Amino acid sequence: MNDVEDAITRAHQAEWARVVAHLARRFGDLDIAEEATAEAFATAVERWPTDGVPPNPGAWLTTTANRKAIDRIRRENKRDDKQKEARLVYDDDPAVPTVPLGVIDDERLRLIFTCCHPALAMQTRVALTLRLVGGLTVPEIARAFLAQENTTGQRITRAKAKIKAARIPYRVPAAEDLPARVAGVLAVLYLVFNEGYLATGPDTDPVRHDLTAEAIRLTRLIRALMPDDGEVAGLLALMLLTEARRCARVSASGELVTLDEQDRGAWDAALIAEGHRLVRERLATGVAPGRYQILAAINAVHTSARDIRDTDWSQVVALYDQLVRLDPSSIIALNRAIAVAELDGPEVALAAVDRLADKLAGYHAYHASRADLLRRLGRGQDSRSAYDRAIELAGNTAEIAYLTRRRDQLR
Repeated sequence: MNDVEDAITRAHQAEWARVVAHLARRFGDLDIAEEATAEAFATAVERWPTDGVPPNPGAWLTTTANRKAIDRIRRENKRDDKQKEARLVYDDDPAVPTVPLGVIDDERLRLIFTCCHPALAMQTRVALTLRLVGGLTVPEIARAFLAQENTTGQRITRAKAKIKAARIPYRVPAAEDLPARVAGVLAVLYLVFNEGYLATGPDTDPVRHDLTAEAIRLTRLIRALMPDDGEVAGLLALMLLTEARRCARVSASGELVTLDEQDRGAWDAALIAEGHRLVRERLATGVAPGRYQILAAINAVHTSARDIRDTDWSQVVALYDQLVRLDPSSIIALNRAIAVAELDGPEVALAAVDRLADKLAGYHAYHASRADLLRRLGRGQDSRSAYDRAIELAGNTAEIAYLTRRRDQLR
Protein backbone atom coordinates (compact mmCIF):
# COMPACT_ATOMS: atom_id res chain seq x y z
CA MET A 1 0.00 0.00 0.00
CA ASN A 2 1.52 3.36 -1.05
CA ASP A 3 1.48 6.51 1.05
CA VAL A 4 -1.67 7.95 -0.55
CA GLU A 5 -3.65 4.73 -0.12
CA ASP A 6 -2.45 4.58 3.47
CA ALA A 7 -3.59 8.17 4.04
CA ILE A 8 -7.04 7.41 2.60
CA THR A 9 -7.35 4.37 4.85
CA ARG A 10 -6.40 6.42 7.91
CA ALA A 11 -8.80 9.18 6.90
CA HIS A 12 -11.64 6.69 6.52
CA GLN A 13 -10.98 5.29 9.98
CA ALA A 14 -10.71 8.71 11.62
CA GLU A 15 -13.17 10.86 9.66
CA TRP A 16 -16.02 8.71 8.33
CA ALA A 17 -18.27 9.06 11.39
CA ARG A 18 -17.44 12.74 11.83
CA VAL A 19 -18.41 13.59 8.25
CA VAL A 20 -21.61 11.51 8.33
CA ALA A 21 -22.62 13.06 11.66
CA HIS A 22 -21.93 16.59 10.43
CA LEU A 23 -24.00 16.10 7.29
CA ALA A 24 -26.80 14.37 9.17
CA ARG A 25 -27.06 17.33 11.52
CA ARG A 26 -26.92 19.89 8.73
CA PHE A 27 -29.28 18.25 6.23
CA GLY A 28 -31.41 16.05 8.48
CA ASP A 29 -31.26 13.13 6.04
CA LEU A 30 -29.18 10.01 6.71
CA ASP A 31 -29.31 8.87 3.08
CA ILE A 32 -27.84 12.16 1.91
CA ALA A 33 -25.27 12.10 4.73
CA GLU A 34 -24.09 8.57 3.99
CA GLU A 35 -24.06 8.83 0.21
CA ALA A 36 -22.38 12.24 0.12
CA THR A 37 -19.71 10.99 2.53
CA ALA A 38 -19.11 7.93 0.38
CA GLU A 39 -18.87 10.16 -2.71
CA ALA A 40 -16.35 12.39 -0.94
CA PHE A 41 -14.14 9.41 -0.17
CA ALA A 42 -14.50 8.18 -3.76
CA THR A 43 -13.37 11.61 -4.93
CA ALA A 44 -10.38 11.40 -2.58
CA VAL A 45 -9.41 8.05 -4.09
CA GLU A 46 -9.54 9.67 -7.53
CA ARG A 47 -7.85 13.01 -6.79
CA TRP A 48 -5.39 12.54 -3.95
CA PRO A 49 -2.95 10.40 -5.96
CA THR A 50 -2.64 13.31 -8.43
CA ASP A 51 -3.21 16.39 -6.26
CA GLY A 52 -1.56 15.06 -3.12
CA VAL A 53 -3.00 14.42 0.32
CA PRO A 54 -4.47 17.68 1.69
CA PRO A 55 -2.94 19.16 4.88
CA ASN A 56 -6.24 18.59 6.72
CA PRO A 57 -7.92 15.48 5.23
CA GLY A 58 -10.93 15.74 7.56
CA ALA A 59 -11.72 19.31 6.53
CA TRP A 60 -11.24 18.44 2.84
CA LEU A 61 -13.60 15.47 3.13
CA THR A 62 -16.22 17.48 5.04
CA THR A 63 -16.16 20.31 2.50
CA THR A 64 -16.34 17.90 -0.43
CA ALA A 65 -19.17 15.91 1.17
CA ASN A 66 -21.13 19.12 1.83
CA ARG A 67 -20.83 20.07 -1.83
CA LYS A 68 -21.91 16.59 -2.92
CA ALA A 69 -24.94 16.78 -0.65
CA ILE A 70 -25.96 20.22 -1.94
CA ASP A 71 -25.50 19.06 -5.54
CA ARG A 72 -27.79 16.10 -4.90
CA ILE A 73 -30.45 18.28 -3.30
CA ARG A 74 -30.37 20.65 -6.26
CA ARG A 75 -30.60 17.77 -8.72
CA GLU A 76 -33.71 16.51 -6.98
CA ASN A 77 -35.28 19.98 -7.15
CA LYS A 78 -36.43 19.62 -3.56
CA ARG A 79 -34.09 21.94 -1.80
CA ASP A 80 -36.75 23.84 0.14
CA ASP A 81 -38.41 20.67 1.35
CA LYS A 82 -35.06 19.22 2.37
CA GLN A 83 -34.17 22.33 4.31
CA LYS A 84 -37.51 22.22 6.13
CA GLU A 85 -36.91 18.58 7.02
CA ALA A 86 -33.41 19.45 8.20
CA ARG A 87 -34.77 22.10 10.55
CA LEU A 88 -37.36 19.70 11.94
CA VAL A 89 -34.65 17.19 12.82
CA TYR A 90 -31.98 19.69 13.77
CA ASP A 91 -33.94 22.02 16.01
CA ASP A 92 -34.33 21.01 19.64
CA ASP A 93 -37.71 21.66 21.20
CA PRO A 94 -36.99 24.23 23.95
CA ALA A 95 -39.86 22.79 25.99
CA VAL A 96 -38.10 19.42 26.27
CA PRO A 97 -35.39 19.28 28.99
CA THR A 98 -32.32 17.71 27.42
CA VAL A 99 -28.86 17.10 28.79
CA PRO A 100 -26.96 20.42 28.55
CA LEU A 101 -24.70 20.64 25.53
CA GLY A 102 -21.91 21.71 27.83
CA VAL A 103 -21.98 18.22 29.33
CA ILE A 104 -21.91 16.41 26.03
CA ASP A 105 -21.60 18.20 22.74
CA ASP A 106 -20.59 15.51 20.29
CA GLU A 107 -22.25 15.06 16.91
CA ARG A 108 -21.26 11.41 16.71
CA LEU A 109 -23.00 10.67 20.00
CA ARG A 110 -26.12 12.44 18.70
CA LEU A 111 -25.88 10.24 15.62
CA ILE A 112 -25.63 7.11 17.79
CA PHE A 113 -28.76 7.97 19.76
CA THR A 114 -30.58 8.56 16.47
CA CYS A 115 -29.42 5.21 15.09
CA CYS A 116 -30.35 3.51 18.37
CA HIS A 117 -33.86 4.94 18.64
CA PRO A 118 -36.33 2.49 20.22
CA ALA A 119 -38.61 2.80 17.19
CA LEU A 120 -36.06 0.57 15.42
CA ALA A 121 -35.53 -3.13 16.05
CA MET A 122 -32.36 -3.96 17.99
CA GLN A 123 -30.56 -5.65 15.09
CA THR A 124 -31.48 -2.69 12.91
CA ARG A 125 -30.03 -0.24 15.45
CA VAL A 126 -26.77 -2.16 15.56
CA ALA A 127 -26.50 -2.52 11.79
CA LEU A 128 -27.27 1.16 11.20
CA THR A 129 -24.75 2.32 13.79
CA LEU A 130 -22.04 0.03 12.48
CA ARG A 131 -22.62 1.43 9.01
CA LEU A 132 -23.07 5.14 9.77
CA VAL A 133 -20.85 5.52 12.83
CA GLY A 134 -18.36 2.67 12.45
CA GLY A 135 -18.09 2.93 8.67
CA LEU A 136 -18.25 -0.86 8.27
CA THR A 137 -19.32 -2.29 4.94
CA VAL A 138 -22.53 -4.26 4.56
CA PRO A 139 -20.60 -7.57 4.16
CA GLU A 140 -18.71 -6.90 7.41
CA ILE A 141 -21.95 -6.15 9.25
CA ALA A 142 -23.57 -9.26 7.82
CA ARG A 143 -20.73 -11.39 9.18
CA ALA A 144 -21.12 -9.80 12.59
CA PHE A 145 -24.81 -10.74 12.49
CA LEU A 146 -24.27 -14.18 10.93
CA ALA A 147 -26.79 -12.89 8.37
CA GLN A 148 -27.14 -12.61 4.60
CA GLU A 149 -25.68 -9.51 2.95
CA ASN A 150 -28.87 -8.60 1.10
CA THR A 151 -30.92 -8.94 4.29
CA THR A 152 -28.51 -6.66 6.15
CA GLY A 153 -28.50 -4.10 3.35
CA GLN A 154 -32.28 -4.04 3.23
CA ARG A 155 -32.44 -3.64 7.01
CA ILE A 156 -30.19 -0.57 6.86
CA THR A 157 -32.14 0.97 3.98
CA ARG A 158 -35.47 0.48 5.74
CA ALA A 159 -34.07 1.93 8.97
CA LYS A 160 -32.98 5.15 7.29
CA ALA A 161 -36.35 5.45 5.61
CA LYS A 162 -38.14 4.95 8.93
CA ILE A 163 -36.03 7.60 10.67
CA LYS A 164 -36.86 10.01 7.87
CA ALA A 165 -40.59 9.21 7.75
CA ALA A 166 -41.02 9.29 11.53
CA ARG A 167 -38.91 12.46 11.84
CA ILE A 168 -36.85 10.87 14.59
CA PRO A 169 -34.88 13.78 16.11
CA TYR A 170 -31.13 14.05 15.78
CA ARG A 171 -30.22 14.79 19.39
CA VAL A 172 -29.25 13.33 22.75
CA PRO A 173 -32.55 12.27 24.39
CA ALA A 174 -34.21 14.10 27.24
CA ALA A 175 -32.69 13.41 30.65
CA GLU A 176 -35.64 11.36 31.89
CA ASP A 177 -35.51 9.14 28.78
CA LEU A 178 -31.83 8.28 29.06
CA PRO A 179 -32.05 5.15 31.26
CA ALA A 180 -34.44 3.40 28.88
CA ARG A 181 -32.45 4.45 25.83
CA VAL A 182 -28.97 3.70 27.04
CA ALA A 183 -29.34 -0.13 27.03
CA GLY A 184 -29.73 -0.13 23.27
CA VAL A 185 -26.78 2.18 22.84
CA LEU A 186 -24.56 -0.02 25.03
CA ALA A 187 -25.47 -3.09 22.98
CA VAL A 188 -24.48 -1.25 19.82
CA LEU A 189 -21.20 0.03 21.26
CA TYR A 190 -20.33 -3.46 22.49
CA LEU A 191 -20.74 -4.89 19.00
CA VAL A 192 -18.73 -2.03 17.50
CA PHE A 193 -15.99 -2.79 20.03
CA ASN A 194 -16.12 -6.50 19.23
CA GLU A 195 -15.78 -5.79 15.53
CA GLY A 196 -12.59 -3.89 16.30
CA TYR A 197 -11.37 -6.47 18.83
CA LEU A 198 -11.64 -9.29 16.28
CA ALA A 199 -12.53 -7.88 12.87
CA THR A 200 -14.75 -10.11 10.75
CA GLY A 201 -13.70 -8.84 7.33
CA PRO A 202 -11.00 -10.81 5.47
CA ASP A 203 -9.72 -7.62 3.82
CA THR A 204 -9.32 -5.59 7.02
CA ASP A 205 -6.73 -5.51 9.77
CA PRO A 206 -7.36 -8.41 12.17
CA VAL A 207 -7.56 -5.96 15.08
CA ARG A 208 -9.08 -2.55 14.30
CA HIS A 209 -7.91 -0.11 16.96
CA ASP A 210 -9.95 2.68 15.36
CA LEU A 211 -13.17 0.88 16.24
CA THR A 212 -12.17 -0.20 19.74
CA ALA A 213 -10.91 3.31 20.50
CA GLU A 214 -14.12 4.89 19.19
CA ALA A 215 -16.30 2.51 21.20
CA ILE A 216 -14.32 3.29 24.35
CA ARG A 217 -14.45 7.04 23.70
CA LEU A 218 -18.21 7.05 23.23
CA THR A 219 -18.74 4.80 26.25
CA ARG A 220 -16.73 7.27 28.34
CA LEU A 221 -19.01 10.05 27.11
CA ILE A 222 -22.11 8.09 28.10
CA ARG A 223 -20.54 7.43 31.52
CA ALA A 224 -20.11 11.19 31.90
CA LEU A 225 -23.85 11.46 31.24
CA MET A 226 -24.82 8.61 33.57
CA PRO A 227 -22.08 8.20 36.21
CA ASP A 228 -24.30 6.10 38.51
CA ASP A 229 -25.40 3.57 35.90
CA GLY A 230 -23.77 0.23 36.71
CA GLU A 231 -24.00 -1.23 33.24
CA VAL A 232 -22.34 1.80 31.64
CA ALA A 233 -19.45 1.42 34.09
CA GLY A 234 -19.45 -2.33 33.51
CA LEU A 235 -19.21 -2.00 29.76
CA LEU A 236 -16.42 0.55 30.04
CA ALA A 237 -14.51 -1.76 32.40
CA LEU A 238 -15.04 -4.70 30.04
CA MET A 239 -13.74 -2.71 27.07
CA LEU A 240 -10.70 -1.42 28.97
CA LEU A 241 -9.69 -4.86 30.27
CA THR A 242 -10.07 -6.32 26.80
CA GLU A 243 -8.28 -3.44 25.05
CA ALA A 244 -5.41 -3.79 27.54
CA ARG A 245 -4.47 -7.08 25.87
CA ARG A 246 -4.62 -5.78 22.30
CA CYS A 247 -0.88 -5.47 21.68
CA ALA A 248 -0.33 -9.07 22.76
CA ARG A 249 -3.14 -10.59 20.71
CA VAL A 250 -1.52 -10.77 17.26
CA SER A 251 2.00 -12.05 16.60
CA ALA A 252 4.56 -10.37 14.36
CA SER A 253 3.66 -12.90 11.67
CA GLY A 254 -0.02 -11.90 11.84
CA GLU A 255 -1.33 -14.86 13.81
CA LEU A 256 -3.81 -14.68 16.67
CA VAL A 257 -2.21 -15.29 20.08
CA THR A 258 -4.62 -16.92 22.50
CA LEU A 259 -4.91 -15.90 26.15
CA ASP A 260 -2.82 -18.81 27.43
CA GLU A 261 0.09 -17.91 25.12
CA GLN A 262 0.09 -14.11 25.44
CA ASP A 263 3.00 -12.15 26.87
CA ARG A 264 1.29 -10.68 29.91
CA GLY A 265 4.11 -8.22 30.33
CA ALA A 266 2.90 -6.57 27.12
CA TRP A 267 -0.54 -5.88 28.56
CA ASP A 268 -1.40 -2.23 29.24
CA ALA A 269 -1.11 -1.89 33.02
CA ALA A 270 -2.88 1.49 33.14
CA LEU A 271 -5.97 0.19 31.33
CA ILE A 272 -6.03 -2.89 33.57
CA ALA A 273 -5.81 -0.75 36.71
CA GLU A 274 -8.66 1.47 35.52
CA GLY A 275 -10.79 -1.52 34.59
CA HIS A 276 -10.18 -3.21 37.95
CA ARG A 277 -11.06 0.01 39.76
CA LEU A 278 -14.39 0.24 37.96
CA VAL A 279 -15.19 -3.40 38.80
CA ARG A 280 -14.35 -2.87 42.48
CA GLU A 281 -16.46 0.29 42.63
CA ARG A 282 -19.49 -1.55 41.27
CA LEU A 283 -19.00 -4.47 43.70
CA ALA A 284 -18.81 -2.00 46.59
CA THR A 285 -22.29 -0.68 45.82
CA GLY A 286 -23.87 -4.02 46.75
CA VAL A 287 -26.27 -3.71 43.81
CA ALA A 288 -26.86 -6.90 41.81
CA PRO A 289 -24.64 -6.70 38.73
CA GLY A 290 -25.90 -6.72 35.16
CA ARG A 291 -24.54 -8.54 32.13
CA TYR A 292 -21.68 -6.16 31.32
CA GLN A 293 -20.59 -5.96 34.95
CA ILE A 294 -20.31 -9.76 35.17
CA LEU A 295 -18.37 -9.93 31.90
CA ALA A 296 -16.05 -7.25 33.25
CA ALA A 297 -15.58 -9.25 36.46
CA ILE A 298 -14.64 -12.34 34.41
CA ASN A 299 -12.05 -10.29 32.57
CA ALA A 300 -10.81 -8.90 35.88
CA VAL A 301 -10.12 -12.47 37.05
CA HIS A 302 -8.17 -13.21 33.87
CA THR A 303 -6.13 -10.00 34.03
CA SER A 304 -5.36 -10.50 37.73
CA ALA A 305 -3.43 -13.71 37.01
CA ARG A 306 0.26 -13.25 36.31
CA ASP A 307 0.31 -16.61 34.56
CA ILE A 308 -2.45 -18.65 32.93
CA ARG A 309 -1.82 -21.33 35.59
CA ASP A 310 -2.73 -18.80 38.30
CA THR A 311 -6.22 -18.20 36.87
CA ASP A 312 -9.01 -18.82 39.37
CA TRP A 313 -11.14 -20.97 37.08
CA SER A 314 -13.65 -21.81 39.80
CA GLN A 315 -14.41 -18.10 40.13
CA VAL A 316 -14.68 -17.75 36.37
CA VAL A 317 -17.20 -20.62 36.17
CA ALA A 318 -19.16 -19.19 39.11
CA LEU A 319 -19.39 -15.85 37.33
CA TYR A 320 -20.56 -17.58 34.15
CA ASP A 321 -23.21 -19.40 36.19
CA GLN A 322 -24.43 -16.01 37.35
CA LEU A 323 -24.30 -14.65 33.81
CA VAL A 324 -26.26 -17.56 32.33
CA ARG A 325 -29.18 -16.65 34.58
CA LEU A 326 -29.23 -13.16 33.05
CA ASP A 327 -28.30 -14.12 29.50
CA PRO A 328 -29.05 -17.76 28.65
CA SER A 329 -27.67 -17.40 25.12
CA SER A 330 -25.81 -20.17 23.33
CA ILE A 331 -22.63 -18.11 23.03
CA ILE A 332 -22.51 -17.53 26.80
CA ALA A 333 -23.06 -21.28 27.29
CA LEU A 334 -20.17 -21.96 24.90
CA ASN A 335 -17.83 -19.64 26.80
CA ARG A 336 -18.85 -21.23 30.08
CA ALA A 337 -18.04 -24.67 28.68
CA ILE A 338 -14.54 -23.51 27.73
CA ALA A 339 -13.97 -22.46 31.35
CA VAL A 340 -15.45 -25.75 32.61
CA ALA A 341 -12.79 -27.59 30.60
CA GLU A 342 -10.14 -26.10 32.89
CA LEU A 343 -11.96 -27.36 35.99
CA ASP A 344 -13.60 -30.63 35.02
CA GLY A 345 -11.65 -31.61 31.93
CA PRO A 346 -12.24 -31.56 28.16
CA GLU A 347 -14.66 -34.51 28.09
CA VAL A 348 -17.20 -32.80 30.34
CA ALA A 349 -16.78 -29.56 28.39
CA LEU A 350 -17.19 -31.30 25.03
CA ALA A 351 -20.52 -32.77 26.11
CA ALA A 352 -21.73 -29.27 26.99
CA VAL A 353 -20.46 -27.87 23.69
CA ASP A 354 -22.06 -30.60 21.61
CA ARG A 355 -25.45 -29.74 23.09
CA LEU A 356 -25.16 -26.37 21.32
CA ALA A 357 -24.70 -27.87 17.85
CA ASP A 358 -28.11 -26.92 16.45
CA LYS A 359 -27.88 -23.29 17.53
CA LEU A 360 -24.21 -22.58 16.73
CA ALA A 361 -23.58 -24.67 13.61
CA GLY A 362 -22.76 -21.52 11.61
CA TYR A 363 -20.54 -19.96 14.26
CA HIS A 364 -16.81 -20.47 13.70
CA ALA A 365 -15.89 -20.22 17.40
CA TYR A 366 -18.15 -23.18 18.17
CA HIS A 367 -16.18 -25.39 15.77
CA ALA A 368 -12.84 -23.95 16.96
CA SER A 369 -13.77 -24.78 20.56
CA ARG A 370 -14.78 -28.32 19.60
CA ALA A 371 -11.56 -28.74 17.65
CA ASP A 372 -9.43 -27.81 20.65
CA LEU A 373 -11.36 -30.06 23.04
CA LEU A 374 -11.18 -32.97 20.60
CA ARG A 375 -7.43 -32.38 20.20
CA ARG A 376 -6.97 -32.52 23.97
CA LEU A 377 -8.90 -35.80 24.03
CA GLY A 378 -6.60 -37.31 21.39
CA ARG A 379 -9.31 -37.50 18.70
CA GLY A 380 -7.13 -36.16 15.90
CA GLN A 381 -9.34 -36.91 12.90
CA ASP A 382 -12.44 -35.40 14.49
CA SER A 383 -10.38 -32.42 15.61
CA ARG A 384 -9.09 -31.85 12.08
CA SER A 385 -12.63 -31.85 10.69
CA ALA A 386 -13.71 -29.32 13.29
CA TYR A 387 -10.72 -27.10 12.50
CA ASP A 388 -11.56 -27.27 8.79
CA ARG A 389 -15.09 -26.09 9.48
CA ALA A 390 -13.87 -23.30 11.77
CA ILE A 391 -11.41 -22.09 9.13
CA GLU A 392 -14.14 -22.16 6.50
CA LEU A 393 -16.43 -19.98 8.63
CA ALA A 394 -13.84 -17.59 10.11
CA GLY A 395 -13.29 -14.20 8.48
CA ASN A 396 -10.48 -12.80 10.63
CA THR A 397 -7.09 -13.33 8.99
CA ALA A 398 -5.18 -13.68 12.28
CA GLU A 399 -7.68 -16.22 13.55
CA ILE A 400 -7.52 -18.22 10.31
CA ALA A 401 -3.71 -18.31 10.58
CA TYR A 402 -3.92 -19.58 14.16
CA LEU A 403 -6.55 -22.22 13.40
CA THR A 404 -4.61 -23.40 10.34
CA ARG A 405 -1.43 -23.86 12.36
CA ARG A 406 -3.23 -25.78 15.09
CA ARG A 407 -4.88 -28.01 12.51
CA ASP A 408 -1.60 -28.68 10.71
CA GLN A 409 0.08 -29.57 14.00
CA LEU A 410 -2.22 -32.59 14.20
CA ARG A 411 -0.13 -34.23 11.48
